[in-house]
Amino acid sequence: MTKAISLIEVELKTKVKVVEVALESKVRRRIMDMGIVKNTTLVVTGKAPMGDPIELSVRGYTLSLRKNEAKDIMVELI
Repeated sequence: MTKAISLIEVELKTKVKVVEVALESKVRRRIMDMGIVKNTTLVVTGKAPMGDPIELSVRGYTLSLRKNEAKDIMVELI
């Protein structure tokens, strides 16, 4: 089993699988409503020059998240 890391630590063009969304996250419900739930596969497709926001490819659509939202998403590399 690989070690889970925060989504903000993932490099560009990297495919990952969601392990969990932090229970204490203030935006947990919103993140899950957007389709980011356990075992979802996603790809980090872009980052702004200062690293905020992060662009993701999830379930056939593109999604942008701020760093403070993405830090609560734990993933493992595929």
